[in-house]
Amino acid sequence: MAEQYTYAVARIRAKELSLLGRQEFDRLMACGSYEECLNTLHDLGWGDGDESTGEEILAAESSKMWTLLQELVQDRSVFDVFLYPIDYNNLKAAIKSVVTGVRSEGIFLPGGTVSPELMVQAVEKDDFSALPEKMREPAKEAYQVLVHTKDGQMCDVILDAAALTAIKEAGSASDNKMIRAYAELTVAVTDLKIAVRGCKTGKTASFLKRACVPCSTLNVDSLISAANRGPEELFAYLANTAYAAAAEKLKESASAFEKWCDDTIMELIRAEKSNPFTIGPLAAYLLARENEMKSVRILLSGKRNRISDGIIRERLRETYV
Repeated sequence: MAEQYTYAVARIRAKELSLLGRQEFDRLMACGSYEECLNTLHDLGWGDGDESTGEEILAAESSKMWTLLQELVQDRSVFDVFLYPIDYNNLKAAIKSVVTGVRSEGIFLPGGTVSPELMVQAVEKDDFSALPEKMREPAKEAYQVLVHTKDGQMCDVILDAAALTAIKEAGSASDNKMIRAYAELTVAVTDLKIAVRGCKTGKTASFLKRACVPCSTLNVDSLISAANRGPEELFAYLANTAYAAAAEKLKESASAFEKWCDDTIMELIRAEKSNPFTIGPLAAYLLARENEMKSVRILLSGKRNRISDGIIRERLRETYV
């Protein structure tokens, strides 16, 4: 089993050399305009040279990444844990577009494990049997809720919880330690976000119970109970969990918390550099590239909107290299 990853990991090690490091981000930060940033990204090998917007460059880089991973690994299902958010976001879009009759372009995200066209057909026929088994019941329930109650928020809650459940199950089934830890962290921090948002908006315990998914590093019942008692109780509960640092970032700002989440994932995947005979380095490269693209998006948005360099730097994620 280990031999199948030897060549793939060697290729990934070579590709890691082209990841953007602090020096490259400093060069981008030194650019005087959004357009200059785009030119610099092209100079750094990003995109295909013809893109005129940042989103086009980022889309090209995402396509390159997935093309490489598909070349290296025959069974793409090993990456499903990272693709389920795309699937369930596309399922939301499919259900809402069919129910409302509004078919906007660009509503579906590229990638995923299920084609959006298949999702649309399932919703139109009110027959979800063609979807993967784990998606059928949530899809049917979300569709029925939207049709009969017009409650778009509950439709989202049902499918978001289903996505988290899929991530949790895929992580639990993986024989890779990093993927298991990634899935656990993803579920836990999402539960945390739901609890904080629910605390601020006065959501009921039953609503939060429907939205959160149990995980190993947080007691969901205690989390919800604390959230219902107010922000002080919520942060007091989190102070005695593995997410005390996250709670401090949440007190600071939502963007500080999001940065903490991404930086924590970077810490998690760096250990995979020393595991050359598993899927870990490939999964780590995938996450590193997504993190890198997120930082580039933040930087480009800041330059386009003329945000100060100091604020942009505060929001940039830790680099993998």
